Amino acid sequence: MIMAKEKDMLVPREQYLKAGAHIGMTFKTADMQRFIYKIRPNGLAVLNIGILDKHIHAAVKMLARSKKILAVSRKENGRKPVKAFAKAVGGKCIAGRFMPGSLTNPNFKDFFEPEIIVITDPAIDKQALKEAVKIRIPIIALCDTFNQTSFVDLVIPCNNKGKKSLGLIYYILAKYTLKERGQDVDAAKLKLEDFETE
Repeated sequence: MIMAKEKDMLVPREQYLKAGAHIGMTFKTADMQRFIYKIRPNGLAVLNIGILDKHIHAAVKMLARSKKILAVSRKENGRKPVKAFAKAVGGKCIAGRFMPGSLTNPNFKDFFEPEIIVITDPAIDKQALKEAVKIRIPIIALCDTFNQTSFVDLVIPCNNKGKKSLGLIYYILAKYTLKERGQDVDAAKLKLEDFETE
């Protein structure tokens, strides 16, 4: 079990807890077992915040090196966060339906060739996952306890359903990607509320 020291974490542990970023589901896949800290008496899984923070840190390092980032969310609660994230890091987002061929068909009007992709939920954003695998780009995915992690290069183990959780995760990714690039975070005027769905 990883217990990250508070001073080494990107945001205070309390902030993750408040956003419910650690709250999983009662359904747990074998893939996600290693990220589970404990199971509550009601059967609800609790994800390890230390691992979550460490994996966001690893994602930031990958994202900071990429010029063409794509963030995807078909989920309603993930649409505002991916838009805010893409705007902050100078990337592109697909919020809503992911049209087949977006990454694989050069004749498609919105065709895009990203260097890396961030997926909000591999189960719902499976078309994006499939195409990212086909074009062989690194895949970062926010995964809850019910997700399969096949083909995902970096799992961010978190609550990928909740508004507050998704807002916080994408906010941290944006803020620290800019920091890692040496960009002025204050000038970017990033505010957590801009990432949160009402």
